Amino acid sequence: MGNLFDLLHGQLDENVVSHLSNQIGGASHEQTATATQGIISTLLSGLAKNASTPEGAASLNNALERDHDGGLLGNLMGLFGGQVAPEQARAANGAGILNHILGPQQSGAIEMISKTSGLNSDQTGNLMSMLAPMVMSMLGQQKKQQGLDVSGLAGLLTNSVGQQQQAGNPLMDMATRFLDKDGDGSMMDDVAGMVGKSLLSNLFGKK
Repeated sequence: MGNLFDLLHGQLDENVVSHLSNQIGGASHEQTATATQGIISTLLSGLAKNASTPEGAASLNNALERDHDGGLLGNLMGLFGGQVAPEQARAANGAGILNHILGPQQSGAIEMISKTSGLNSDQTGNLMSMLAPMVMSMLGQQKKQQGLDVSGLAGLLTNSVGQQQQAGNPLMDMATRFLDKDGDGSMMDDVAGMVGKSLLSNLFGKK
């Protein structure tokens, strides 16, 4: 069973990150890369949390079967540029996906990722909307390739998050702690304290 974080990270080569940097208004490569990893970590943590209940896992499974078959992964540049086929419009609806995954925690997540990356909140929000369809597309692809049922889907998400935590990914640990606190904002001081060379060296040392 593959690790979703590693599969998604493998889609984001230097050219893709540079393209994302330009799309959000010319942010630095390092800021965009850090924010991207933070967003992926947060979305995977949110999906794992949602799928931890039978109802949540069934709802996610239905959404994947309806809209997310992995097709967007073949045209990431088009996706990030807002150029997708009409039949892929629902799959590419980043705002709708974020509402389902994060709900009212979305604004807190944007603030958290902005503090860790140095992007402003608008840049982070735009980047999150671009990456959310990619995350769902990868999950849908793995569901199809591995023949996962509802419980298998939940297991893939839980294992992917757990493996990253065990590997010492500071952004996955931060995202999981944030979502477990229900986004009440109480850990924002902790987030600010994590920002710096230690976090970035740990993150980029894993590339």
